[in-house]
Amino acid sequence: MDDALIGSVDISINKAFTARAFDISTADLAENAAPGQQFYGISGSNQGRVMIFAGGLPLHRNGQVVGAVGVSGGSGDQDQSVAQAAAACL
Repeated sequence: MDDALIGSVDISINKAFTARAFDISTADLAENAAPGQQFYGISGSNQGRVMIFAGGLPLHRNGQVVGAVGVSGGSGDQDQSVAQAAAACL
């Protein structure tokens, strides 16, 4: 995306990794990773690759997870919307 921060590249890759590694959206994982929740601290796992920001989605086809998409560079809501649009194309 124009004017996106260079750090957004790794974040988007890691959002896709996270969504596929756990077969859950990063936004949903974030809710469960809040202090006091069951997955608190998960963002430190997998050599720090786990991203708990909105914008990562597992991709489903015929009821099976076949990959993931990760988006970064905008706000959480923007990243989530773009990821959802990408997933809808599949």
